[in-house]
Amino acid sequence: MKKKKATRPKKVKAAKKTATKVKKQKAAKSSARKTTSRKVSKRGEVLNGISDIRRFFYRNETPIYFISATNFNLLGADEWIKGFKFICYIECFDGLHPNVFSPKEELPHEEFQSIEDINNYLLEHKEVVDYIKSRGGKGKALFLMFDEKTEKLARQNGLEVCFPSAKMRNYMDNKVNTNRIAEKAGVPCVPYVLSKVKSYKHLLDVSKKKLGTDLVIQTPFGDSGHTTFFVANEKEWERYADEIVAEKEVKIMKRINCRGSAIEACVTQHGTIVAPLMTELVGFKELTPYKGGWCGNEIYAGAFTPSIRKKARKYTQLFGDQLRKEGYKGYFELDFLIDQDNGELYLGELNPRITGASSITNHAVFALSDMPLFLFHMLEWMNQPYKLSVNSINGRWFKPENIDSWGQLVIKYTEKDVRIITQAPRSGIYIMNADDTIKFSRMDTHRRAVEKENEAFFLRISRSNDYFYEGADMGILVMRGRLMTDDFKLKPRAVAWINAIKNLYRSEPFSVVKAPRAEVAEIGGFKMM
Repeated sequence: MKKKKATRPKKVKAAKKTATKVKKQKAAKSSARKTTSRKVSKRGEVLNGISDIRRFFYRNETPIYFISATNFNLLGADEWIKGFKFICYIECFDGLHPNVFSPKEELPHEEFQSIEDINNYLLEHKEVVDYIKSRGGKGKALFLMFDEKTEKLARQNGLEVCFPSAKMRNYMDNKVNTNRIAEKAGVPCVPYVLSKVKSYKHLLDVSKKKLGTDLVIQTPFGDSGHTTFFVANEKEWERYADEIVAEKEVKIMKRINCRGSAIEACVTQHGTIVAPLMTELVGFKELTPYKGGWCGNEIYAGAFTPSIRKKARKYTQLFGDQLRKEGYKGYFELDFLIDQDNGELYLGELNPRITGASSITNHAVFALSDMPLFLFHMLEWMNQPYKLSVNSINGRWFKPENIDSWGQLVIKYTEKDVRIITQAPRSGIYIMNADDTIKFSRMDTHRRAVEKENEAFFLRISRSNDYFYEGADMGILVMRGRLMTDDFKLKPRAVAWINAIKNLYRSEPFSVVKAPRAEVAEIGGFKMM
C-alpha cells in the first residue's frame, strides 16, 4: 500500500511564506545599507563620536583661516586643526607665533570704521592674497565680523565663509529682532516694548503703563557700552535723545536690579550644544570708561545656583533650536540677566558669532576633555557626515567637576587724554612678585602654560607707536582663579594685576607735529572683540 505524503498544515505554510518574505526584506535593507555606505565613503566614512571627529581635524588637509584684527577670539585653535592659520592686522606676538600671518607693509586706506573694514583691508592686501595662494588658493575662512563685501572678497580669494550669510547675521544681531526670535522660542525677556520713539513724552506714552519710568533703551546695533542708555527722567533723556530718535525702532526695557552672565553654544544638525554659564564683568572703572561696557568673564563651578544653570541651559537650547528653524547653524552666544530681586533669568542679547568670551569657553576643562566648541562649529562646514549624542555632551559639560576656574580681564585705556605709546609689554606669561609688581616669564601663545594663581597670560593689543585714547584696547589678561567677590566687586588681586600691566606701558602726550590727528582714530570707537 502506497503511503500518502504528509501535508503541512496551512498555518505552517503561511509562516514559511512570511519568513521567506522577511528574509528578502532584510536582504534588501542590507543591500541598501551597503549602497549607502558606498555613497558615504566617497565623502569619507561617517565620523562616530568625539574620538573620530578629533582625529578628522588632526588629519585635516583643507586650509582654514581666522581673519580678524587679532587672533584673540580663537587662541589655540591651531593646536586642534591641522592647517589652521591666523591672518591678523595687529601683530600681538612680534612675529613669534608660528601660525599668525600679518602683512608687513601698511598700505594706504580709508580710516577704519569697523572690524569689517579691517577684514576687507586684509583680504585686498597683496601680501595676504599671495599668502593664501601659496597655500593652495582655496580654503575656508572664519571672521569675528564680516559684511557683504567681505563675502565677495573671500570668494575672490577662493575662500568659503564658514558662517551663515552676513545678511542673516545682521538680521539676528539686531537687538530688536533678537526679542522676536526669543518670543518664538519661548525664552523669557526682561519686560519690554519695541517702538519708534519721537520724544520723551512719546517714550512715556508707549512704555509707562507696562514698564514704569525707570527705563533701559537699546538701539538695534552696537556694543552695549556705547548703545545702551539708562533713562529715568527727562534730563537723562536729553543726554541720549539724538541717538534714540534717529532709530526706526528701539528696545525699551524695564530697569531691573540684575547681574550679567554669558553662555556660548553651537547649533548643529544633531541639536544645540551648550557650554556652561559664565559671569560677566561689566562697567568696572579700572577696566573700561563705559558704564555698561563688557570688560571680562569668569567661569567657575559655583558661580550660579543649579536652578539658574538649568534654566540657562534650557533657554539656550530652545533659542538654538529656533535659530536652526530660522536657517542658522554654528556658533552663537547669549547674554542672560539675573534679576537679583526675584531670581528670574531673562535673555539680554544675542551675538550670532564667536565672541570675546570664546577664548574662555574653548580652553576650559570640559572643552579639553572632549573638544572645543568651535570644532563643533567647524564640523558643520566641512561637508563631512558625523554622529554624536548632543544630550551626552551637554550632560557632561553641565557637571561641576568638569568646570575649572578661570577669568579674563579686558583692559582699556580709561583716561580722556590722547598719548603716543613709547613702550609696550610683550605677549606671554607673567609672574606677580610679592610687592604686586610683575615680570615677564616666558613666551606662550595662550593660557595653557599658566599653572598658579600668581601667573597670568597677557595678550598685548596696543603696541609701541600706537595711540592711547579713551576706550583704546590695551590688552587681555587671562588667569586662574576668581577675579570678583561674591557681591560682584573686583578682588584686590585683579586690581593689582590691572595696575601692574598698565605700569609696564610708557607713553607721552600726543603731539600734532609727530602725527596727523586722523591717525588717532585708527581701530577705535568700535567693537574689537
